[in-house]
Amino acid sequence: MSDEIKRGLQSPLRRKLLMGAAALPAMALLPRLAFGAGPPTAAVNTTGLAVTDTEVTVGILHSATGTMAISETGSIQAEKLAIEQINAMGGVLGRKIKIIQEDGASDWPTFAEKAKKLLVNDKVASIMGCWTSASRKAVLPVMEQYNGMLYYPTFYEGLEQSKNVIYTGQEATQQILAGIDWITKEKNAKSFYFIGSDYIWPRTSNKIARKHIENFLKLKVVGEEYFPLGHTQFNSVINKLKLTKPDVIFTDVVGGSNVAFYKQLKAAGIDLSKQTLLTISVTEDEIDGIGGENIAGAYACMKYFQSLKNENNEKFVAAFKKMWGDKTVIGDVTQAAYLGPWLWKATVEKAGSFDVDKVAAASPGIEFKGAPEGYVRIHENHHLWSKTRVGKAKLDGQFDMVFETADLIQPDPFPKGYQ
Repeated sequence: MSDEIKRGLQSPLRRKLLMGAAALPAMALLPRLAFGAGPPTAAVNTTGLAVTDTEVTVGILHSATGTMAISETGSIQAEKLAIEQINAMGGVLGRKIKIIQEDGASDWPTFAEKAKKLLVNDKVASIMGCWTSASRKAVLPVMEQYNGMLYYPTFYEGLEQSKNVIYTGQEATQQILAGIDWITKEKNAKSFYFIGSDYIWPRTSNKIARKHIENFLKLKVVGEEYFPLGHTQFNSVINKLKLTKPDVIFTDVVGGSNVAFYKQLKAAGIDLSKQTLLTISVTEDEIDGIGGENIAGAYACMKYFQSLKNENNEKFVAAFKKMWGDKTVIGDVTQAAYLGPWLWKATVEKAGSFDVDKVAAASPGIEFKGAPEGYVRIHENHHLWSKTRVGKAKLDGQFDMVFETADLIQPDPFPKGYQ
């Protein structure tokens, strides 16, 4: 990994980890509650999960190391915040949530191995985890084989539905198609150039995007390139951008590679206040490493931005910064990760059980009125009804929201004509 990437990754991550350690004494100030007043364990745990009269154990499985740590650290922090808040309110069915955290280390076989360990050895009642589609695809057969429940927070390509997963991020119709429609209308765009990381999510996302652009909008894709995770040399594709002059650069580069990509764009003289760029992968978390000065002017299609103005979000941002430090930032996936523990709590309490089959059956219709993004609800396909938003990156690393759908968008993981 280049010195440039190391600098981009180490600074924000070191701050986050140090701030997390500093927050531990503050956690001790939370009110001490007497757990164990819930229903009998035999009644709420018939499948041998790690549930006692006073505790229930869940897993957190994200990349705390490797190229994806720049993106996934925020998810870990958000899930821990939600669990801390839930415990302060009395836990779930009168039980305190205990966490076992594992590191997927930006390696997909490791994710599968750790998921099996959490389900088989630790017998966790649920797992909050994964970021990339590659890690989710590695974990999914493990979740289904051992009947676990995964709360997956990342925007993704869709084309998947499982009894054993609740998808708290957006699928393609809520992000990719909505974002392209907006940028096409707003910028009168006729041509697009795709740049992505080389794994399932960017490739499938761009396949869906190409079908939409060419078959439905009758416009052109003038280039499509992919680079390995952790890649740091983008000068060749930047030269192609200069030659082809697309109306829109459409990017789904992930993780630490974004640090090099946006710095090199700027160094090559590509001004994002003049050249339209739409990303579906860069949030405030990544900009913490990229630097606002290197991405200002770019557009991002997400469902959440830290700058979102509503009472839920103001409370969330304040609590997040109190726990993890004033300099921390909150991106779309971080917020979606925060939803996981809360939705699980609500579902368990509706089901009156920690048993995964009962939780899965009780999930449709579960709502969370306290979501920082605003009201959300679980659809029967295990995805969330959510709004779509577009933000414009600023020098300070935050986004100005420039578009928001009036209503929640119904999730449709298998859109007709895009498979």
